[in-house]
Amino acid sequence: MKKVLIASFDMEVGGVERSLISMLNHFDYDRYEVDLMLYSHTGDFMELLPAGPTLLPENNIYKTFRMPVSSVMKNGNWAIGVTRMLARYKANLQKSAESGYKQMQYMWKYALPFLPKMEKEYDIAISYLWPHYFVAEKVKAKTKIAWIHTDFSTVETDRDMDLQMWHQYDKIMAVSEECKKAFLNKYSSLHKKVCVMENITSPDFVKDLANAPVDNPMVKDDRFKLITVARLSYAKGIDEAVKALKILHDRGYRGIAWYIVGYGGDEASIRELIKEQKLEDSFILLGKKINPYPYIKAANLYVQPSRYEGKAVTVVEAQILAKPVLITNYATAKSQVRKGIDGDICQMSVEGIAEGIEKLYNDQQMREALIQNCVRADYFNHTELNKLYQLV
Repeated sequence: MKKVLIASFDMEVGGVERSLISMLNHFDYDRYEVDLMLYSHTGDFMELLPAGPTLLPENNIYKTFRMPVSSVMKNGNWAIGVTRMLARYKANLQKSAESGYKQMQYMWKYALPFLPKMEKEYDIAISYLWPHYFVAEKVKAKTKIAWIHTDFSTVETDRDMDLQMWHQYDKIMAVSEECKKAFLNKYSSLHKKVCVMENITSPDFVKDLANAPVDNPMVKDDRFKLITVARLSYAKGIDEAVKALKILHDRGYRGIAWYIVGYGGDEASIRELIKEQKLEDSFILLGKKINPYPYIKAANLYVQPSRYEGKAVTVVEAQILAKPVLITNYATAKSQVRKGIDGDICQMSVEGIAEGIEKLYNDQQMREALIQNCVRADYFNHTELNKLYQLV
């Protein structure tokens, strides 16, 4: 039986974590012995992990990467704490909207000498979440695979440092064809390594959970309801969504409400923006939800206002629930939605989002056509796992 390792950080609520659960739910455990390495055994999705893989014991050193530096020092991990401070200092010298990516990259790179190796050897080792230093440097495996879930052409990282890491992998799995193209725009020398394997979708799972009882204020809201499920972060463009709703209200569309399921570091600034725009009753943050599907089901339109994506899991899930979908024209958008068939694509700007919503709000016939096309579509894609098995 082939031995497989899959490594990721934790099981906090997020699209990457949902896609990992879907893959684990459909893995062939009769042919593969799968170990799951989570750096931290935390997150609301821990309870959704299937019985198939063996969850390896938590390692206290790897768990430190998302702990406050003060806590790391207090626990006696001085070397890791110092590397964290050094990483923050170097990233702050290169300020940008996404400086956190470089800080995370430096943090892992500088900490490598102090991180323990795994003793067990695997036939295949999968690093499911960037940065991929753990599998690259601390795991012995005949074949190593790294997953990419985002549009790397828009993410600011130390390119030379990244290339050193990518070269230690035999294959790099992109979650869509457009995600692959965006990655190769930045790392063209890696074209022989990159393959495409779409996120595994579970339509029955999504539909069943959509009918679960939850305390949902959307059910009693008679307005035209938009829904977005996303982290409250720069990448997801929730700030743009607030401004777009303000434009719509100023145009007289006061019967539109926008609900957000999610959490993240930008929550305070988004709440302040909602208050500034006087949208407290119309732009509603529902917070973190383990099961977002009843909220999607209760909406009239799913909107993804992202600045960049690899392939948003929640967009596919909204299509599974037969919702009309509107997404911004991020670099990988065309691999996510067939414009005018199973969704619509708008300009990636505040005005573009507002106009895209206005168009679908006023065109009930188009919304119904999108719904019917989603109803007829087949979202079962478990055979995607064959691409992974072939590498073993």
